[in-house]
Parts: sequence; structure tokens; C-alpha cells
Amino acid sequence: MISVRGASVAGATVVVTGANRGIGLAFVAEALAQGAAKVYAGVRDTASVTDELRATGAEIVQLEVTDAGDVAAAARTCSDATVLINNAGLHAQDRLVKCSDEDAARREMEVNYFAPLATTRAFAPVIAANGGGSIVNVLSVAAIAPTAFMGGYSPAKAAALYLSGIARAELEPDGITVTSLIVGSVDTQMAAHVDGHKEDPRDIAVAGLKAMQRGDWTADTDTMAFQSRARLALDPVRYERGLGRLLFVDSLSTKRA
Repeated sequence: MISVRGASVAGATVVVTGANRGIGLAFVAEALAQGAAKVYAGVRDTASVTDELRATGAEIVQLEVTDAGDVAAAARTCSDATVLINNAGLHAQDRLVKCSDEDAARREMEVNYFAPLATTRAFAPVIAANGGGSIVNVLSVAAIAPTAFMGGYSPAKAAALYLSGIARAELEPDGITVTSLIVGSVDTQMAAHVDGHKEDPRDIAVAGLKAMQRGDWTADTDTMAFQSRARLALDPVRYERGLGRLLFVDSLSTKRA
């Protein structure tokens, strides 16, 4: 088996999907702070770019990750890419079986699984042509165990975790590493309904880039991720049942001050 080291951020050309805010914006800022030569910030709509993203100086790219035309065009525009960070995500906040919107789970699968598959297919040849590099998939603690209160989001992120593993095996001979980031509750719009302490997106970006540079296959980025994995390993049934009970609480909390 070929041994592949993770890409260095310094001097890299980085593509970040879902870059307008939250974790994506943090990856843009942190990559530039660590000396990336260029960062392409992929956004769903270039007409609604946040001031915070513009202030980074990143090159804005139209990239609606579920649009095949956008993905193909972005791969052409970002022809010097050496790192791809698949960050764009969707949580519909609906149940999976007893749902209010039967199409919600399909949308979650499109954004959280099929979209990173599409961008990986599009950018892997680009990265290989540029001498190799890294792909980072921003996932969730909901990927490592059935998380009932997250509905279709959990199975979609689990699918993306398997995508990472298969892509890693396929792309290693091309000099491309693939890192899965297991992320807990972060202070972003997606987790606005969750009470208690949440992680700073910039800390997730720092941890994620470290993991990428080490060539990690999978990395837990924060306290919730570490604790969730430990509880799952200790008693998988108890852990899963505990997640199931959260379906019936009035509000969600990280239970951290």
C-alpha cells in the first residue's frame, strides 16, 4: 500500500464548499492564516456573499453543490486546487419516519452525501494533476451512531463517512489523502436551537487542518465528539437508546456551560 502524507496548508490552493458562514467561513479564514497560497470560497449564490467572507480576501466561486453544472464549472475554475474541504451541509430538523416533510430526508442525502461524492469525483483528477493533496469531509457525531432526533441527517452523514473510506482507498495511489472530521455541536446557524456551550467554528477549522496535515483517516475535532465516541465504545446500546430519548425532550442542550 502506498503511504500518503497529508497536504500542508502552507502554499496550498484550497477549495471550501459552504463557505459563506459558520465552519466553512472558519476554514477559509484559518487556511489563509496558515499560509495557503489561495482559497476558493464556494457559495450557493455569489449575489448573497457575507461581508465576513469578502473580508477574508478569498476568491468567491459559484458552487451550489447539488448542481452538476456548478460543480463542473468550479472544477474548471479551480484548476490549481490541491485541497478540497467538503463542508456544505443540510439539517432539515425533521423526523425520518414520522416526518412532516417526506422529501426532507432526500434533500439531506443530496446535500450531505451525493454532493460531496460529486465534488470529490470532480476535484480528485484536478488534485492528482497538481501533484496530489487532500480531501476533507466535514461530518458529525451523528455519523457514528443512529441519532434519532436528527432524522435524515444522521443516515446521510453516515453514508458520507463510508464515502470517505472508499474514496480514500481509491485515491491513495493518486497521492490524495481523505480525512473525515467528526464534529460535535458548533456555534453555527445549524445548531442555533441547541442550548449550552457550543464549539467555536474556528477551533473546528484548526483541528480539521491539523488532522488533514497529519494524514488522519478520521479525527474527532472537539469535546462532544471525543465524549460521544467514548460512550459509544463503552456501551453502544445504552448510547443509542440515550440518543433516541432525545426525541421526546422539550429542548436540546449540550449540557455544558
